[in-house]
Amino acid sequence: MYSYVARQPIFNRQQRTVGYELLFRDGESNAFPAIEANTATCRLLVENYMAVGDNLATAGQRTFINFPQESLIRLLPMLLPKRKVIIEVLETCTPDEELFLAIKHLYRQGYVIALDDFEMEPQWQRFLPYVHIIKLDLMKVGIKQACDFVAQNRTRKMKFLAEKVETHQDFAAAYEAGFQFFQGYYFSKPELLKNRQVEPEKLTTLRLLQEICRDEVDFSRVEQIIASDVSLSYLLLRYVNTATHRTIEPISSFKQALVYLGEEKIKMFVSAIATAHAALDKPRELYTLSLQRARMCEMLAASSRIPRMKDKAFLTGMFSLLDALLDNSLEQLMTLLPLEPEVQEALLNHHGELGQMLALLEAYDQADWPQVSLYCQALGIKEEMVAKSYQHALKWSLQYLSNSSNPG
Repeated sequence: MYSYVARQPIFNRQQRTVGYELLFRDGESNAFPAIEANTATCRLLVENYMAVGDNLATAGQRTFINFPQESLIRLLPMLLPKRKVIIEVLETCTPDEELFLAIKHLYRQGYVIALDDFEMEPQWQRFLPYVHIIKLDLMKVGIKQACDFVAQNRTRKMKFLAEKVETHQDFAAAYEAGFQFFQGYYFSKPELLKNRQVEPEKLTTLRLLQEICRDEVDFSRVEQIIASDVSLSYLLLRYVNTATHRTIEPISSFKQALVYLGEEKIKMFVSAIATAHAALDKPRELYTLSLQRARMCEMLAASSRIPRMKDKAFLTGMFSLLDALLDNSLEQLMTLLPLEPEVQEALLNHHGELGQMLALLEAYDQADWPQVSLYCQALGIKEEMVAKSYQHALKWSLQYLSNSSNPG
């Protein structure tokens, strides 16, 4: 299953690219689909900021993202790194008190705000002190009126972006009037980009959404639900990595990631995932095997000479099939996740004690008993514990998936 996004470059007065506007797409057709605006925004965020990367859409310069009324009032932009995005307030938004308070809050949090398709109506005047960029649609407003507005407001502490620049004459007139940024077919049509989607299973997402909607969030319960779904686990750790420049310490457990984010960002994260509302097009057996490996590694670590590493062992087992689930190499995926070095080394090279544990699982799967014996000896694990942990992990994963199918 793929996600789609179009991006159109934005140029400065030297005609150098300074950013891209991201435009939601739902297929190969490079046109906005028939989809509710808030759902489109949530899917765009999930599929391009929390999903598998080398994402060309969000690489490099800042990205301009359209936010409709509901998404702004819910402060959904706060899911994104403020140094990488520009929040576009859609022209369909109503300039009421709720929206005003939301924009003021986002401004004070350090986000760059742009008013899209600005039409100079008086009710937007009180918003202007909290706006960095005004976008004027040259085709809708008219080239003369747009240029007159910029000339009259050049002393304000804001910048102006000319949209729908279709010809050289449009560009020359907008340039002369004092526009700082330009966007339109004269420079480039939107470019369609295609990425693999990373989406959690719907039932797991529903159960997680139910949990975070409680008055008091039970972090242990949230951790349990997230740990049961490899795509949710991946999205969470990926989000932790992109929410700030970098974490002070590498994340070694889901609970650490959840505490690091805090309750409010967890709620926003899950609501965005739930609104995107789709599932991975992968065999359920891959999920089952991921759960089995995670539980088995956790149990083996607890009974080995490295019991302190059982949380890392769970992560290692869970992500050991990530390449198959996401159709991407582990090498590339590891660059996106703030995992501790020993977890990365185990996944990539089978190095260290966690790497030996993965090798032990693979030897057991292949009935290579001499190798099983060697790894058990190296890790200080009794050989009978391997079969015991396998049986327990198999039962546990099947039971958990059965419960997920009947969330009650």
